[in-house]
Amino acid sequence: MKLDWNAGALADGLRCYRSQEFFLAHEHWEIVWLKCPEPEKTFLQALIQVAAAFHHLQRNNAGGTTSLLKRSLRHLESFPERFEGVEVTSLRAEILAWLQVLEVNDSAIHPAFPQIRLV
Repeated sequence: MKLDWNAGALADGLRCYRSQEFFLAHEHWEIVWLKCPEPEKTFLQALIQVAAAFHHLQRNNAGGTTSLLKRSLRHLESFPERFEGVEVTSLRAEILAWLQVLEVNDSAIHPAFPQIRLV
């Protein structure tokens, strides 16, 4: 299955994610995830977990954020640097940067939210 980030639920979710509407992004992507075969299903699951993680952060749940980012990273480790039009390498690096910040528990300094870059 080819993931189309320019139309439908994936595009809607990407717009929401980029607007920091993380819960809505999660909801849009889950519609596609439910119908996906592997390996696209696991890949989308990782992106859904990233969106859900930052929804938790918006609700001041750093523990939930950390847990979901770690799970997402485990899923993304098996993917090449680019998969289904998404730049995976930079996404993994940005998730790692967030995990390092959350480990220190310094809420005053945060990197930008991880970007989902299309290639």
